[in-house]
Amino acid sequence: MRVLVVEDEAKLASLLRQGLSSRGMGVDVARTGEEAMVRATATDYDVILLDVMLPGPDGIEVCRRLREREVWSPTLMLTALDDVADRIRGLDSGADDYLAKPFSFDELLARMRALARRGRAPRPTLLEVRDLRLDPAAQRVWRGERELSLTAREFALLEVFMRHPGRVLSRFELLEHVWDASYENRSNVIDVYVGYLRDKLDRTDIETVRGAGYRLRA
Repeated sequence: MRVLVVEDEAKLASLLRQGLSSRGMGVDVARTGEEAMVRATATDYDVILLDVMLPGPDGIEVCRRLREREVWSPTLMLTALDDVADRIRGLDSGADDYLAKPFSFDELLARMRALARRGRAPRPTLLEVRDLRLDPAAQRVWRGERELSLTAREFALLEVFMRHPGRVLSRFELLEHVWDASYENRSNVIDVYVGYLRDKLDRTDIETVRGAGYRLRA
């Protein structure tokens, strides 16, 4: 496993390097946000251990920029700030997991193994299809530079479509993702909400595939 440790505290960075190296891993260390960006864009790391509090761009900003540059190395954030808001910001920036200091080294290794199993599949924080952009964390949608106003259900339905562009989704699949099992009026609710979306997007964005369902034009 090739690992990038991004940590400005020299003692902890040294301990992590020694501990991971003793397990047969290749370890690089970056001490600043800028150095982390250079190393992470030049090398395909199996895991990045990313401290939040860094000189220059902090860990959250580094993670956000890496995802924008389509660097998908699994990223575990390390921080002394065990605050819910900080955890949310870190995960929404594109991090895959979060571990508060002080931590057990064995737990760190277990989390790293779990992340490495996921691989480097794209995990964008923003969904983009043609000129549509959707931010799941902020619950905002744009067509080009114009922000659209959607209800919660319309947003959820569009998110499902944008996670599967070009794929035909049956009415049942859409119901399963947006409405729970207790929802009783299941007869034509998808058709109604697809109509709402078409009114707010473009009539040609969502295509009807007769006998199969609907498809967001890719």
